Amino acid sequence: MAIRVHPLTADRWPDFERLFGERGACGGCWCMWLRLTRRDFDAGKGADNKRAMRALVRAGAEPGLLAYEDGAPVGWVAVAPRDDYPALDRSRVMRRIDTQAVWCITCFFIAKSHRQQGLTRQLLEAAVRFVRRRGGTIVEGYPVDPAAELAPVFAWHGLVSAFRAAGFREVARQSPTRPTMRRYLRPKKGSE
Repeated sequence: MAIRVHPLTADRWPDFERLFGERGACGGCWCMWLRLTRRDFDAGKGADNKRAMRALVRAGAEPGLLAYEDGAPVGWVAVAPRDDYPALDRSRVMRRIDTQAVWCITCFFIAKSHRQQGLTRQLLEAAVRFVRRRGGTIVEGYPVDPAAELAPVFAWHGLVSAFRAAGFREVARQSPTRPTMRRYLRPKKGSE
């Protein structure tokens, strides 16, 4: 696949909508699940969550990356500083393991036509480059390590195998099937 990856910016919003479709990827999420309280997320499923994500993007945030093939959006990865995801600290399996400043990869959404083709790994590598360019030195994710085969639609946190292939290493395991994996980055040349 000849994939190009770009941050989600206001001018790319129509592509994000196109990829996520009428349902907002999964049940009206619009990738707001970990950014809101559970009550606000549940109350906002659908249109309100979409408005909340659009407001972030209009305000200049780049909450993730879109992958394109032949100009069409085919994949998404959410990546941002941990503080952008307050729900992580309320999670038993994604809570903080130390006080280091980390960027978190929290979600993938791959078009059905492009699943199981290695796009998750490409998005992981693009997320690492994105974080490095913004001065981050640690990228963290919470992939699934399934005991049995998992339908791709339920692998929205990513799979351990993709994270390993992209150079991530397990640093903690707060659940039998959900490790915390990190990739430590060297500073960008010229930033020291």
